[in-house]
Amino acid sequence: MGFEDQRFNVNLSILFTELPLLERPAAAAAAGFTAVELWWPWIDSPTPERSELDALTKAIEDAGVQLTGLNFYAGQLPGPDRGALSLPGEESERFRANVDVVADFARSLGCTALNALYGNRVDGVDPAEQDALALENLTLAARAAHRIGAILLIEALNRPESPRYPLVSAPAAAGIVDQVNEATGLGNARLLMDLYHLSMNGEDLPSVIERYASITGHVQIADNPGRGAPGTGTLPLEELLDQLKKSGYDGWVGLEYKPGDRPSAEAFDWLPR
Repeated sequence: MGFEDQRFNVNLSILFTELPLLERPAAAAAAGFTAVELWWPWIDSPTPERSELDALTKAIEDAGVQLTGLNFYAGQLPGPDRGALSLPGEESERFRANVDVVADFARSLGCTALNALYGNRVDGVDPAEQDALALENLTLAARAAHRIGAILLIEALNRPESPRYPLVSAPAAAGIVDQVNEATGLGNARLLMDLYHLSMNGEDLPSVIERYASITGHVQIADNPGRGAPGTGTLPLEELLDQLKKSGYDGWVGLEYKPGDRPSAEAFDWLPR
């Protein structure tokens, strides 16, 4: 067991960002990866021009990599935002406009995992109102994902870096997964288990894996402290991924860490070859 038994993909929204977007898929392929994932790349537009979508499709196809994960529109990310779907008004409308765009783009590339970030709490708005809006929008997203044979991912973030985000524990995110599945009857909502975020929250990671591996649809990793590559911090990532595999998780493990003061291509020396 160990890292050599995992299927790793690389997140092109945090690694290879020193390159233009359209050059990143080829750079990931040159680094030895066969699969990539992305946050929503057009942070100012939930509905980009067809030419922009086509250009990214071509870059991914020409690189010979598989797109295995994609975020819905999430506002300014990277930046102050942590999603749009629970924000009343314009941002919620932008999320809804984005849902079918994401689903159609994902379908064209065979991507079957779509991540919907919940969104920050808004001053002066009743949290219950935000939660009701979130469930409504997540239901739309789950149905769109189902239409293309994909799963909908719900992610817990960490409180120190995202203090206004309400889902800052595995149980909180798992509760939303259950709500969405109950609302749709589709059963395609899953937990995105990001071991870095959960560790930042001080959660007992072996217990989280034991409890939630069965509803986990995707895993992401970075070491802690620092959100760097495995081995730069103190997390026992090899052992945790082994436990996930023994618990039945056989999906992709997304590399969502910062390369540090070096080119991204040099940030994979921990990987067995």
